[in-house]
Amino acid sequence: MTPDLMEAGARRLAAYRERQAGVGRQTESGGRQAAYGRLVDVSGPDFAHGVALYLEEVTVSFDGFKALNALSLSIDHGELRCIIGPNGAGKTTMMDCITGKTRPDAGRIFFGSTLDLLRHTETEIAQLGIGRKFQKPTVYEALSVFENLELALRGDRRVRAVLRSRLDGTQLDRLDEVLTLIHMKDQAGRTAGLLSHGQKQWLEIGMLLVQDPKLLLLDEPVAGMTDEETERTAELFLSLEGRHSLVVVEHDMHFVDQLTQGRRKVTVLHEGGVLAEGLLSEVQDNEKVVEVYLGR
Repeated sequence: MTPDLMEAGARRLAAYRERQAGVGRQTESGGRQAAYGRLVDVSGPDFAHGVALYLEEVTVSFDGFKALNALSLSIDHGELRCIIGPNGAGKTTMMDCITGKTRPDAGRIFFGSTLDLLRHTETEIAQLGIGRKFQKPTVYEALSVFENLELALRGDRRVRAVLRSRLDGTQLDRLDEVLTLIHMKDQAGRTAGLLSHGQKQWLEIGMLLVQDPKLLLLDEPVAGMTDEETERTAELFLSLEGRHSLVVVEHDMHFVDQLTQGRRKVTVLHEGGVLAEGLLSEVQDNEKVVEVYLGR
């Protein structure tokens, strides 16, 4: 990063801190309008029927191998759903189809009750309000935590354009809100490359949250985290439930237990389809699930 951009970023961070010192308050996220420019249908997804995501008979084949085999799945609006299953069960392919990275051979995918995701490009799907986090955190390591969040907030994501533009009060409030939510307010000026693995994961989640997504797809978000970081991540996701719909793909059964708390539904995928679905205790007692995934 060039010296002029570093200087601009430092000025922006200083202005943010001065504002926070003077305001002395925190905002709530309810009803906050996303600052990230939306370029697609302004009507957005319709959640009036209580469904955030619906997959019907989705099939994907790669060289004769069915990565997804007539997969049907429904996620309620505001729900936190954990997806588990062995390697090769189709979890990543499912998320690829939802986000437009992979086009299915057959089936339908709806966001809300009206938006057919198969009619939209990968970029449009992100703009509609679906955010995806991959297993390995991807942040701008040469920029500060604050600058990473600012870059994600902007519609024009060129670094020079972002750091030379001016944030308004609503945007500053949004950044402050997310910094508080991911417990990184005291790290705002720190270079992202110096963060721990867990902190980078939280930062990337924050970069999604500033865009105010309606649905979050999270792929093994606690891989490589310490026990303490894993617990804090569970607390973060539980705090997002209701305001966002969350689909968490995970192998760490202790983390799944922390998220589900004996009352949230778990879906088990195997060979591209749903093998079992229900409370964690129910799927753990399912003989087929034990045989193909959990073991004895």
